[in-house]
Amino acid sequence: MLLTGLLAGTLDILSAFAHAYLARGTTPDIILKFISSALMGSTAFTGGAGVAIMGLLIHYVIALSWTLVFFLIYPKFPFLWKSVVLTSILYGVFVWTMMTRIILPLSAIPKSPFNLTSAFIGAAIIVLMIGMPNAFGAKAFYRTPQ
Repeated sequence: MLLTGLLAGTLDILSAFAHAYLARGTTPDIILKFISSALMGSTAFTGGAGVAIMGLLIHYVIALSWTLVFFLIYPKFPFLWKSVVLTSILYGVFVWTMMTRIILPLSAIPKSPFNLTSAFIGAAIIVLMIGMPNAFGAKAFYRTPQ
C-alpha cells in the first residue's frame, strides 16, 4: 500500500508540474506553494523553499490518504475487482470530485472560477495517476482474480 501511495503521489505531482509548465509556464515551486496555500492562504506564495517543501509533504499525505481509503474499500466492493480501467475511472472521478467540490473549497486555497477544460484535464490526471496505480496496486495486494 505504501509503495502504491508513493507511486501515485509521484505520478500525480509530476503530471501537475508538467501540465502547469506546458499550459502556463508555471514552475514546480509555485505548484508546491499553491498546495501549501491550502493551509497558509495567499501568504504561501511569498514563502521560500520551506513552504514549497511543506507543499510537497502535504501532497504526499493527501495521496497516501486516498490510497489508504482505496485499499480499505477495495475488498468490500467486488465490482471493483472486475476491471482495472473502470475502477481507475470510478475512483479517479470520485477523488477528483471530493477534492475539487468539497475539500479544496474548505481550504484556504485561492478560489478560481470553474473551467470545463481545466476540470477535464484535472480529472484525467487523477484517473490516470491516482486511480490507475491504486486499482493495479489493490488488485495485486489482494490478489483478486482477473
